[in-house]
Amino acid sequence: MSNPVFERIQAEITENPVVLYMKGTPVFPQCGFSSRVVQILSHMGVPFKGVNVLEDMEVREGIKSFTNWPTIPQLYVRGEFVGGCDIIMEMFQNGELTQLLTEKDIPHKAAA
Repeated sequence: MSNPVFERIQAEITENPVVLYMKGTPVFPQCGFSSRVVQILSHMGVPFKGVNVLEDMEVREGIKSFTNWPTIPQLYVRGEFVGGCDIIMEMFQNGELTQLLTEKDIPHKAAA
């Protein structure tokens, strides 16, 4: 059975190397968790597309079913679900995020 929301999400994560489903926008995050992930990506100079789930109820609910992950934000790199805020923070702190971005050929600055 086709699911238009899943198809939209799949298209977005296929067309954009790094996608962050978040509350608010990269310029104006509307929750602390989304804000933290934006800060990490910005600090690392990672180009990404922010998708504001507050503007679209279908995507807001659909993204949770799509990944079977109950919370927002959700980060995708090259079509692969990486995790939410806690996972991204941990990966950033232990160097795994830099390693993942390098492996996936995503431009970024070395964590200083």
